[in-house]
Amino acid sequence: MARIKGAMMTRKRRKKTLKLAKGYFGAKSKLFKTAKEAVMKSGNYAYIGRKLKKRDFRRLWITRISAAAKINGMNYSTFMNGLKKAGVEINRKMLADIAVSDAAGFATLAQTAKDALSK
Repeated sequence: MARIKGAMMTRKRRKKTLKLAKGYFGAKSKLFKTAKEAVMKSGNYAYIGRKLKKRDFRRLWITRISAAAKINGMNYSTFMNGLKKAGVEINRKMLADIAVSDAAGFATLAQTAKDALSK
């Protein structure tokens, strides 16, 4: 039986890694061994970054809501507690968008939260 050589698949695999390393500085984009290490490391960074992105956006939304709540005379935690007691189910992303784009709408939400807390 004929022996099958692995050069074609090896070349294909190496080309794929070098393509992923395109644009890297120096030998990291030219040599397979260093390119492989750099691609593996960048994959880890990308994976971690996808998780951090969610955290960072939530933090941004909370900061924006907090600033708008302070303008309306309450802090973030009491505002959110008031909304929960009032039965308003709106996520932080939408609240932050309302806080930035529609100050009057956010003021009505703040008033709703205050009314719910006073009852």
